Amino acid sequence: MGDSISRGFNACGWFADCTSRSFSTGGDSGVNSHYLRIRAVNPAINGHSYNDAKSGAKVADMPGQAATAVSQAAAYVTILIGANDACTSSESAMTTVTAFRASLDTALGTLKSGLPDAKILLVSIPDIKRLWQVGSASSSARTVWSLFGICQSMLANPASTAAADAARRDRVRQRVVDFNGQLAAACAAYGVNCKYDGGAVFSYQFALSQVSTWDYFHPNASGQAVLASISYAAGFGW
Repeated sequence: MGDSISRGFNACGWFADCTSRSFSTGGDSGVNSHYLRIRAVNPAINGHSYNDAKSGAKVADMPGQAATAVSQAAAYVTILIGANDACTSSESAMTTVTAFRASLDTALGTLKSGLPDAKILLVSIPDIKRLWQVGSASSSARTVWSLFGICQSMLANPASTAAADAARRDRVRQRVVDFNGQLAAACAAYGVNCKYDGGAVFSYQFALSQVSTWDYFHPNASGQAVLASISYAAGFGW
């Protein structure tokens, strides 16, 4: 479940999903997804993986994705959601923390009632301010961010050192921190079958070389690989 990151967007094609390189369900050996890692110790799951994420999804889409996961009788579900709730056309367009938690609780409630024995891994939202930090010095990144209107809540005026822009970036980052706090709290309320990654993905200091040069936003193949490694290690430890 999730958004374009779970779909492997831009990891192998021009502005297209690339589910083979998804950190969660992909079959690409170079990424070594959760699916491949689990299959290595449990070959019986071969061919039994579903990618219900949708590029562009926000947390409000999670209840629907949860219903789909229930219909598929999933035994293990990864959820990475929230980047599009913070990365919006403007700061004012960001999802509120209250609304974020409400949609998350609805989705988790659907999973708990429909898949009571399934393991649920909530992956922390990456630190999108880190993207600004590693990309703002790149003229190519700045041009692409502006041309395609990417994450303007954070990435507008990327070369600016004005106090207002610095404060805006800090507020957007704080919204991601707050979202991650809600992921942690909701998972704790869920019970023993839910695990939050403890902020492992958020804390990872990714490099610009791990980001697609087509949009300077989504993880490329190496970015998906490190995302798989970090999130899996912070998960259930199969």
